[in-house]
Amino acid sequence: MPNIKSAKKRLRQSLIRRARNRSVKATLKSHVKKVRAEIAAGNIDEANAAFKTLQVKLDRAAAKNVIHANAAGRVKSRLSAAIVAAKKAKS
Repeated sequence: MPNIKSAKKRLRQSLIRRARNRSVKATLKSHVKKVRAEIAAGNIDEANAAFKTLQVKLDRAAAKNVIHANAAGRVKSRLSAAIVAAKKAKS
């Protein structure tokens, strides 16, 4: 445990930030699962709608350094490719 006043404050801040970051990451994982489930079910329109909301959340998380910007781009790229592949397979 920290003894210095500034170190105590840093500990409080880091705990709050950690909780916030964990919440954001959990939300992102839930949205990714939702998009993947819609793709697997063959609901391309619903997958597109869920993907659009996921894109905004990924960009916001990357802007706030919750996740790395390249990680956000990688997730978006793979999911959009999966949607396109599902669309081609359906038609």
